Amino acid sequence: MIVIEAEVIHGRKIGRALGFPTANMSLEGYDVDRGVYRSEVVIDGVKYRAMSNVGVRPSVGGKELLLETHVIDYSGDLYGRVLSVCLVEKLRDEKRFASIGDLKEQLMRDYNMIRR
Repeated sequence: MIVIEAEVIHGRKIGRALGFPTANMSLEGYDVDRGVYRSEVVIDGVKYRAMSNVGVRPSVGGKELLLETHVIDYSGDLYGRVLSVCLVEKLRDEKRFASIGDLKEQLMRDYNMIRR
């Protein structure tokens, strides 16, 4: 398990458009394998399951290495807050998808795997 603690920063809101809003965080000072992870986040004393991506987001033209975390069953404003994200299990490597539709389908498969 790897724990990343950083401030939530503004992103391009692509995750939100895909139905998976994310808390984006810098990975400065961390050395983490790129990929999608089953993760956990504690917010205000409550532990949430989460889906995290470590990478540059090649399917949407990203270049900066970021941690993006979709907190399952949470809605609220996390901008400017410091979160601790525990990367519990790597599910797959980061990859470039041929289309946004293909990316969205894979995100749904990842999400369903984590929800189980």
